[in-house]
Amino acid sequence: MKFCLHQACHDLIIRSVLTPRVKHFLSKAMNEPGLTIGRLARAADVGIETIRYYQRRNLLPIPDPDGGAFRHYPIRLVDRIRFIKRAQDLGFTLDEISTLLQLEEGANRKTIRAIARDRLQEIRHKIVDLQRMEQTLTHLIHQCEATGRAQPCPIIAALTE
Repeated sequence: MKFCLHQACHDLIIRSVLTPRVKHFLSKAMNEPGLTIGRLARAADVGIETIRYYQRRNLLPIPDPDGGAFRHYPIRLVDRIRFIKRAQDLGFTLDEISTLLQLEEGANRKTIRAIARDRLQEIRHKIVDLQRMEQTLTHLIHQCEATGRAQPCPIIAALTE
């Protein structure tokens, strides 16, 4: 993920960001050499602890101190954090995301496809499990409606077993 400081790229990035809060911080950050951890967190719409956690997991670098009181993070890390969050939304684990980030240039598409295929297979298994749970609960609800008060509720009885 390369970052371009040309005005057209700046405008495109600012327009593509969803929340007004993120737009505000990114437009300010475009004129700065780097972001403090707080500004990076606000620009990426995450908490500071999220950034620190990603650093501990080696998903984000820890910049060297620049001689001042604060470390400065390159603005390109906003895109990297957004990549991590989007991948998590798709169900990828942080270990899988780490592998995807190592393959970031996209040259090893076979490995990238294998990781995505594995994730898709897990999602399909979860869907089957959710459908089975849905059928079971639907059946129990119908049983509960059909039984009289003299009998124990089938839902409670099924959960007790």
